[in-house]
Amino acid sequence: MEAHGRTGDRNAARTERFLVETRQAGTPGVVVLALTGELDHDTAQPLQSALEAQDGTTRIVIDCSDLRFCDSTGLNVLLRTRLRLMETGGRLDLAGLHAPVDRMFEITGARRVFRVYDGLTDALADSGQGE
Repeated sequence: MEAHGRTGDRNAARTERFLVETRQAGTPGVVVLALTGELDHDTAQPLQSALEAQDGTTRIVIDCSDLRFCDSTGLNVLLRTRLRLMETGGRLDLAGLHAPVDRMFEITGARRVFRVYDGLTDALADSGQGE
C-alpha cells in the first residue's frame, strides 16, 4: 500500500517497510531524500518516483541514516540516477551509511563511485565545487 503526503516543503512516499521523504536543502538545486526502512525489489518504486520528480535538480543527497537494508534493486536505482545526473553536470551523494548497507556498497564496489559522507551535515557542508 502506497500513500503520499505533503508537509510544508517535504514530500513523502511510503510503503509498509520503506519511507522516502523529499526535503529542500536550503541551497538552490539541492534536494535531500531521506530513506527509512528497507529498500529492496518490493519497495524501490517510491524511491524511483521521488528521484524522477527531481528534474532540474543539480544535486541529490541521499540521507541513509535510517536505512536498515538495501538490495541490488535499490542500488541499481541509485546508480541509474547518478548516471542521469552526471549527464547534465549534476551529482548524487550518499550520507550516513550504516552496516549492513555500507558493507553492500563496499562489496559491490559501488562505494567508490559515490561521494559518501559520514552524515547529512557533512554532505550539505560540501558544495563540491572544483571536483
